[in-house]
Amino acid sequence: MEKPDLKFSQLWNLSFGFFGVQIAYALQSANISRIFSTLGADPHNLSYFWILPPLMGIIVQPIIGTLSDKTWTRFGRRIPYLFVGAACAVAVMCLLPNAGSLGMAVSTAMIFGLFSLMFLDTSINMAMQPFKMLVGDMVNEKQKGLAYSIQSFLCNAGSVVGYVFPFFFTLLGIANEAPKGIVPDSVIWSFYIGAAILILCVIYTTLKVKEWNPEDYAKYNGLSEKTGKEGESGNSESSNWLTLLKNAPSTFWKVGLVQFFCWAAFMYMWTYTNGAIASVCFGVDMSDANATMSEAYQKAGNWVGILFAVQAIGSVIWAAVLPKIGNRKFAYAISLVLGGIGFATVPFFSNQYMQFIPFLLIGCAWAAMLAMPFTFVTNALEGYGHMGAYLGLFNGTICIPQIVAALVGGIILSLVGSVQSNMMVVAGVLLVIGALCVGVIKEK
Repeated sequence: MEKPDLKFSQLWNLSFGFFGVQIAYALQSANISRIFSTLGADPHNLSYFWILPPLMGIIVQPIIGTLSDKTWTRFGRRIPYLFVGAACAVAVMCLLPNAGSLGMAVSTAMIFGLFSLMFLDTSINMAMQPFKMLVGDMVNEKQKGLAYSIQSFLCNAGSVVGYVFPFFFTLLGIANEAPKGIVPDSVIWSFYIGAAILILCVIYTTLKVKEWNPEDYAKYNGLSEKTGKEGESGNSESSNWLTLLKNAPSTFWKVGLVQFFCWAAFMYMWTYTNGAIASVCFGVDMSDANATMSEAYQKAGNWVGILFAVQAIGSVIWAAVLPKIGNRKFAYAISLVLGGIGFATVPFFSNQYMQFIPFLLIGCAWAAMLAMPFTFVTNALEGYGHMGAYLGLFNGTICIPQIVAALVGGIILSLVGSVQSNMMVVAGVLLVIGALCVGVIKEK
């Protein structure tokens, strides 16, 4: 039986908590390099600190997907994981920015920060993945494009809020400088307020969304009408991950190839934008061991938040354009090309306001990356069952490229003259390669 059409308000409520989750994710992505650089990390080792987030994602999300496929409670099957993940994220968000404020030695503070980052990303992944699954569970194919566009809008709106927090709190008079090895109060308070918004948004979704019971879920997803368990009606695949991957549709792998280049590119943006903007726009000599202690570096850190917010705004605007482009593959590819041009031009704009141009273009790529892959893959997975497990495994196409990019980031940085702004050009090339790979995807 075909899934019923949902009202716009229902589609909105399905994803509203994503707004709060994305604030947490934005604070992490915009400030991790800044935090660890402030604690004393070497730029050539900076990418290694970014291994933990995708590593935890690739471990946690398939587990959450598989467990939630088998979970039936009066609160739902996906929402319990969403709520627990958000609650854990709130606790860790209050710890991470204080890594340098607890009187620990530099090395100890970095280890504390690393473990905090690991738990933060674990909990964010635990809270984030159920939103994708809710759409896959409850939204029909006709409305999936709209559902993921709403999710993309809320994602980017949350990003804007999270990105501008340090800049905003600095304007309010909260200190944006601190002693050596201490994270500024503007960043610490950003994490505190972000944590409060996160839990409120997730509570809203928890109260507003009522998942189907096992019988209704089975009826609308072509599964066993007696149990509602996936894989029991016309579907003989076991829940073993290797078996699922072996039987995955070819679209799963082809979209994954595109994802590899896209997420490697954005890993380098998150890792090196602070150093790139500090040197290109604020005149900071990033080869100086004390560069991160300077007022200019901390100003650059705030400005990076503004630029990431501009990227998110560009993504919101472009997300509204994407559904109007008839050919989804063309829309995906052209978005990535525009993003590649944006990355490649970052080193050539010394005026901080002119940087709005490349980051608006980068937002086009981000909009496509948030919506297009899941549209292609969930459509291809119709009738396969194990939707949660498959989407958890598909998260590997997001995490693995980030891990690979982080492992070789220091080497590539050395090859491009140890100039962090040159890593933006590397990211641009990767996005263009990703755009070329879109051609191998075949739509269902």
